[in-house]
Amino acid sequence: MSPPSSGRTLFFFEKPSAMRQLQRFFHSPNTVCVAAEGHLLSAEEPGSIRPEWKPWRFDTLPIVLATIPVSYGTNRSGQSHEPKIAAIRQALSGVERVIIATDPGREGSMIAWEVLEHLGWRGRVDRLKLGALDDVSIRRAFAALAKEPSSGERDYAAYLEALCRQYEDYHLGLNGTRAISLRLRPPAFREPWRFGGVQTPTLAILTDLEERIRSFVPQDFFKVALHLGTQSGAELILWHAPKERIFDVEIAETIRTAAVTWSGPLTVEHKDVRRAPPRLFSKDTLARRCAKRFGWDPQHTAGIAQDLYDQGYLSYPRTESEYLPEGQAADATTVIVAIATVLTDLHSLIARDHVPVIRRGIKGHYVKDPGEHHAIVPLRKVPERSRLSADQFQLWELVAKAYLAAHLPDGIDARTSVTAEVRTPIGPKRFAVSGNVIRAPGWRTVYGSETELEADAVPGKARREGEAMSARLPVVNDGEGASAVTADIATAMTEPPRRITRGELPVVMGRLIDQVDDPMVKRALENPVNPNEPKGLGTAATRDTILPKLLKSRYITLSNGKDPAIEVTEVGLAFITAVRRVFPAYGDPVGRATFEAELAEIGRAKTRAEAIQRADAFQHRTRARLDELIAVISNSPVVSLDPSLIPYGQADNQPPTSAMLSFAVSLAERKGVKLPRGCKSSISVCRAFLDTHAGPRAPQNDGVSQPGQQRVPSAAMLSYARGLAEQRGITCPTEIETNFDACRRFLDAHASQPRQRTPEPSSGGARGNKPAEREKRRDRGGEMPGKATTRRRA
Repeated sequence: MSPPSSGRTLFFFEKPSAMRQLQRFFHSPNTVCVAAEGHLLSAEEPGSIRPEWKPWRFDTLPIVLATIPVSYGTNRSGQSHEPKIAAIRQALSGVERVIIATDPGREGSMIAWEVLEHLGWRGRVDRLKLGALDDVSIRRAFAALAKEPSSGERDYAAYLEALCRQYEDYHLGLNGTRAISLRLRPPAFREPWRFGGVQTPTLAILTDLEERIRSFVPQDFFKVALHLGTQSGAELILWHAPKERIFDVEIAETIRTAAVTWSGPLTVEHKDVRRAPPRLFSKDTLARRCAKRFGWDPQHTAGIAQDLYDQGYLSYPRTESEYLPEGQAADATTVIVAIATVLTDLHSLIARDHVPVIRRGIKGHYVKDPGEHHAIVPLRKVPERSRLSADQFQLWELVAKAYLAAHLPDGIDARTSVTAEVRTPIGPKRFAVSGNVIRAPGWRTVYGSETELEADAVPGKARREGEAMSARLPVVNDGEGASAVTADIATAMTEPPRRITRGELPVVMGRLIDQVDDPMVKRALENPVNPNEPKGLGTAATRDTILPKLLKSRYITLSNGKDPAIEVTEVGLAFITAVRRVFPAYGDPVGRATFEAELAEIGRAKTRAEAIQRADAFQHRTRARLDELIAVISNSPVVSLDPSLIPYGQADNQPPTSAMLSFAVSLAERKGVKLPRGCKSSISVCRAFLDTHAGPRAPQNDGVSQPGQQRVPSAAMLSYARGLAEQRGITCPTEIETNFDACRRFLDAHASQPRQRTPEPSSGGARGNKPAEREKRRDRGGEMPGKATTRRRA
């Protein structure tokens, strides 16, 4: 589609709401606007490309495509996007220039570019990056567009990066899930073993932590308390609790014996400690705070933040940065005044002549380059409480208070520390206690009595033991003499690492550097392009989608609580063990983070030609890795897993079918074993019992027969058919031994008949119906699902 020389411009928006925000700026009759509804095109399923790819067969792998075919997607109502794409095709007619005005990220770029590529557009393309939808931000975006004549070229590179992420995700999910499910998956686990480039190393992080927690052996350690009396009559307790903990009680006793006879001068130090406000919010840290404060799922937080962005109340929310560009420092006064019109209880904090505190550098809030998108902040446009839902206002208030706190003075605490040095046979030992008094609350007045003052602990790490604190210290002068009244030993116990919570997982994925201790590995995770954003897993836009996938696969479970902790199941542990055995690179989070950093280089290409070259190299590498993966898996043994360790799924809460239960009773009688507890009430327990005692399935070419090839029944079906024949006093047709359909017809005909009593004590019976028998066949001899999971990543 070649453009005419008409001077007309088409603006391509991601949503109608954003289009309406900007249309008031357009007065020229040569301006045309169109809006998508997210992705208008979707990737084709393998079976719709080639029929032989629909069944799950190992001998068809790897399934590799040069490009992923796409078809028209559907909206939430199930209606095809074909008319919308046809309307965009019509709107492009007579247009000379396209300006992409979708959300400013890789996914936003892809939404527009994939349609333009599909329609064969060959004209000029520019990129309008709307970091926020208030009037000032929109004008700034147009000013930046005018200064960057190659914005379209650079945005095409961002599109290719998103396309490569989708390419890898599609092929890894398709081939990896099928190959691992067909070759490695334990027979008792009936769902696919889902595999992905980001979700698998994320599970590896959780698995490593799970193993550390399970193998943790608590140890006693010791602290020594020194009870003192001073010359002025004051009484206080000093502690010897070094960072290098005391695990030997004899050492603690040596120190205690020396301390009990101590006397001498005390060292008292008074100093002011400045407390700077916390950083602003990125998408991940906002999700963590909302999980901790409100108990929200990260996806819920992301949806609320996106709604507020679309309405022009927050800046772009899918960001990894916690900083603002130095050029926005001049906006602080206006934004703070606007916030105060809504949060009227904070109006007293902002005097008429208030000058915001601007903190620059990585220890502050303003830097020269905050990254592709700056921190999430409120805008000049503020909401009316009545126009927002309760959740929307809570989130806006949280972000607004963080912004206000960032521009208020430091808090100041008056800190007093009292120390004494005790000579012992193993060297001098320091005993100390300290106390804080707030001299100036500073930014903390924004939060009042809220617990916002506490620094967030590093997820997955054991809690650090702080210095001994006293709620209130007596008046003691520096150099004042004191003597021991007594000394005793206190015993404490080491704690295991804390589990990562649902709200913390996106932060862990983005800041993998905090999870490693090796200095060399930490250096490998540093990001020289943007030191404020170290290498991590996935992108800010997609990290909150990983946990639902892991839950669906039963690799993890969630505990109870507002922000539940994540626990890895035996299935998840077995899966990661298998992946690391056959292809360790896919179970290495650090290696994956480095790989993702290389992938991001595609989006940083300065020209279209450079981006295409990098994308081609990446896709070639992806195909080579797939060949290696399939080759290794083809020679790997099936994973062994006790069926009783498989966690329940949503469908497992239902009782087994009558046919399944009758078969289980018959097996138990013939083999002289007891039915396990829960076998009559849980389909999962019953299924595990059958998997253990009914014998292996008959080989069926990966569970799918070739066209024209006769399918044989499973060993379980044959065993059940023979048992029914024995109960009914009839002869099994010979054809059921080799013909699946004949065996199924025999079961349908006889399983629903009333049980005939026979003198044989071991003969079981079955009462059921045809739907129940079909359910049994799905449980014991059904095929694996034929659809691969293909999800977009950006």
